[in-house]
Amino acid sequence: MTTPTIVIHHDAGVLVQAVAARLITRLVDAQATHGDASVVLTGGTAGIATLRAVAASPACTAVDWSAVSVWWGDERFLPSGDPDRNETQARDALLDHVPVDPARVHAMPAASGDLTPEDAAAAYADVLAAATEKRLHSGAPAFDVLLLGVGPDGHVASLFPEHPALHDDRAVVGVRGAPKPPPLRVSLSLPVIRSADEVWLVVAGSDKAPAVRLALGGSGPVQIPAAGAQGQRATRWLLDRAAAAELPPGLGRPASP
Repeated sequence: MTTPTIVIHHDAGVLVQAVAARLITRLVDAQATHGDASVVLTGGTAGIATLRAVAASPACTAVDWSAVSVWWGDERFLPSGDPDRNETQARDALLDHVPVDPARVHAMPAASGDLTPEDAAAAYADVLAAATEKRLHSGAPAFDVLLLGVGPDGHVASLFPEHPALHDDRAVVGVRGAPKPPPLRVSLSLPVIRSADEVWLVVAGSDKAPAVRLALGGSGPVQIPAAGAQGQRATRWLLDRAAAAELPPGLGRPASP
């Protein structure tokens, strides 16, 4: 696993703009290298704000959106179109505003009829396996970049501290009894998160500062799942000053005065 790079931005607004610019560059570089690009999206305030910033950027058109595969790290197990679904929010923020190929947008199954979170997880695992092509890690494509938020408790995707899903090595897991609503969710497992070329943890707000300190201070992934979120080639903690407030002096590189 890679040593984390920590970049600290002045505030949440600057953070979001910087991550959006970084993401556009990363997708363009991936397409220049191997002809296409893949990104795993996250929800949450900072995650969705980043997607809005991508859509609003003049550089957005530098990406060939028809050659971008879109995935999700987790999803709230709610009916299709529910405003609390990460997919719904991502479409509103970005995907409805760029010329993505619908066949390359891989939403996690929505709650419907007798479908269970475990059924949805198995179905998404099949979609991942079918898309592995030649760049294979842990039953999933080698995603170019995987975005994550971090909760105040240190959770990433829908992997919560001390939760049974953390011990599940299947590609995608159904989550029951999540400690924040809704209780039913679907999530990539830690092994698949770790299969990404780059993992970016985008974190803003003082309420996240204790979790950031613990994740970067040696805590284990069972206690602080964010500590286990690492990429194959790069792990980037992209923070605002409030989220970085409890880090030891000298840990992290300020991005601006």
